[in-house]
Amino acid sequence: MAYEERAEPQAAWAEASPIVAFWRQTMAVAAAELHKLRRDPWELLTRAVQPALWLLIFGEVFARVHGITAGGISYLSFLAPGVLAQSTLFIAIFYGIIVIWERDLGILQKLLVTPAARSALVLGKGLSASVRGLAQALIVYVLAAVIRVPLHFGIASIIGVFVFVSLGAVLFSTFSLTIACLLKTRERFMGIGQVLTMPLFFASNAIYPLALMPKWLRAVAAVNPLTYLVDALRTLMVGKVPGAFSLGVDFGVLTLLTIAMVMLASRLYPKVVS
Repeated sequence: MAYEERAEPQAAWAEASPIVAFWRQTMAVAAAELHKLRRDPWELLTRAVQPALWLLIFGEVFARVHGITAGGISYLSFLAPGVLAQSTLFIAIFYGIIVIWERDLGILQKLLVTPAARSALVLGKGLSASVRGLAQALIVYVLAAVIRVPLHFGIASIIGVFVFVSLGAVLFSTFSLTIACLLKTRERFMGIGQVLTMPLFFASNAIYPLALMPKWLRAVAAVNPLTYLVDALRTLMVGKVPGAFSLGVDFGVLTLLTIAMVMLASRLYPKVVS
């Protein structure tokens, strides 16, 4: 009986060990990426400039445009979640250039010969991008408190925002990695990245409600993942506005797209060096 009792935990550990190994590999890659950030903390401070400009300049000006209705809330409250989603997008969408840089330095070749799963390499980089996104969330909350933008500062709301920011960062960073795997050169990647960011941003509900868009643009926004990220953040930070989706829909769409992007990027990852 004692042998059987000892054998059961061992069997459970054996079954769980691939998952544990995958998680350790993922966190090792993420930790290596975050080590670079710890050596250059000024990166986070310089990234604070963009959300500050959007809230302090763009938001203050557009708050005076009477044609923009924000569903009964102040325009700055409406804009703050969009600024956070935009910051997350802009950080993550250029993350793929790291892969090209690592290939040129020979680092990628060394990573690919390790026993780590390709999906762990991809997901680890995505998680490191999410830490940068969380830093942007803190910056937006601090700015909102300073200029007295009415947001929800409850623990549950903040945790929910952190979850969705992390999910969005992983989604857009793995999308970026996929592009990098296909293009393989820094010049082409930067060009495509700049082409993609503006349409994703402006064809979403980040700075104006979906109701103000023409029908064709609303159709584009409906298949734009940034729309669902903004929608979730706005629900958590200021409350549900007219035309919003449910948090379940937002989470489901972003999760499915993230899984698809991780799988696709993992499949293409070895082709960067070919």
